Amino acid sequence: MLRRASANSGHSEAERAPERPNANPAAWPGWRDFRVERREFVDAAKSQCSFYLVPVDAGILPAYAPGQFLTVMLNVARGGVAPGGGAATVTRCYSLSDAPGADAYRLTVKRVLPPAVTPDLPPGVASGYLHDQVEVGSILKVKAPAGRFVLLPNQRIPLVLIAGGIGITPMMSMLTWSLAHEPDREVYLFYGVRCGLDHAFKKRLEELAEQHAGFHLNIAYSNPTDDDEGGRDFQHAGRVDIALLRSVLTRVRHVFYVCGPPPMMAGLVPALVQWGVASEDVHYEAFGPATVPTGAAMKVPGDIDSDVAFDVRFHRSGRTLAWDGQDSNLLAFAERHGIEMDSGCRSGSCGTCETRLRQGEMKYAARPDHETRAGYCLPCVGVPASALEIDA
Repeated sequence: MLRRASANSGHSEAERAPERPNANPAAWPGWRDFRVERREFVDAAKSQCSFYLVPVDAGILPAYAPGQFLTVMLNVARGGVAPGGGAATVTRCYSLSDAPGADAYRLTVKRVLPPAVTPDLPPGVASGYLHDQVEVGSILKVKAPAGRFVLLPNQRIPLVLIAGGIGITPMMSMLTWSLAHEPDREVYLFYGVRCGLDHAFKKRLEELAEQHAGFHLNIAYSNPTDDDEGGRDFQHAGRVDIALLRSVLTRVRHVFYVCGPPPMMAGLVPALVQWGVASEDVHYEAFGPATVPTGAAMKVPGDIDSDVAFDVRFHRSGRTLAWDGQDSNLLAFAERHGIEMDSGCRSGSCGTCETRLRQGEMKYAARPDHETRAGYCLPCVGVPASALEIDA
């Protein structure tokens, strides 16, 4: 569902922002049952629904870092009938869309419809199940908050949050936390949607802009309707792109957090670096099986030297392919060649892509958050260290 990557700080000790938080010691291992306490739509089209989750055991609700996500297990029947007549289990990762400290975890999920250009494709299984079947009182199995795409506090550096579509969810967490805990920080939000029907959290964002003089709200509609009024509903006609950012932001140092669909990320993230933004000041998260073409300037410290060619055997698919180092991880390599693999967070945190390693070795730029079983690997964050064979 998501591909997550972010740059690390490369500044001097005096300038460096605090490191990303470590795993919360109060977090629980494995799966925990949560009850849906409340659900509400956050857009006029009713395509984006927030689910408020509380633990069934009434135990502690651990804090989390702004920008982290929850991994949710759903028992759904694909197409109405699951193989063998039972329920099909799917695992998805959804960003927490509220600031830490609330008395419930909030997830905001957009219903995934078939693409307009290929309407014969099926709609999103997990999002459809959540929207249509999960009600107040429903029980969901949930893993503890995880993820490395998190806000690094630093009041001295203006914060720029950039979201496209449902990419607003982690930004709502970062935004509300920063406004509450960094009152002197300048914060800019650039949020792009098609029109007012898709505008999530509209009332809440407008309230925050009224309450905080240092919060600068920039809404862009790419295809406004006759009911959408410029200056009232949105500030910019068109998409969020580098031209818009340059027209609003001054040339002082800013730190950028970007989350959106692949087309937005593919254009905007490299453009920020070309504009002169330091790579360590650009943090991003892309939806879907997308690779952000950042180039050498965005290479993260500790990245793996993955240019050595190895044969990779995909056991179930019956295919052997030559790893050529063009992809940042084995999952992206498999998807580029049309091999489907289960995945969730794409950051080594949820374990959804854990795959048996039949032969060979994998290597990782950093130790994944998820502890893999012996003889297994995480293709979403690893690359081959030798010729290998995996169950896929």
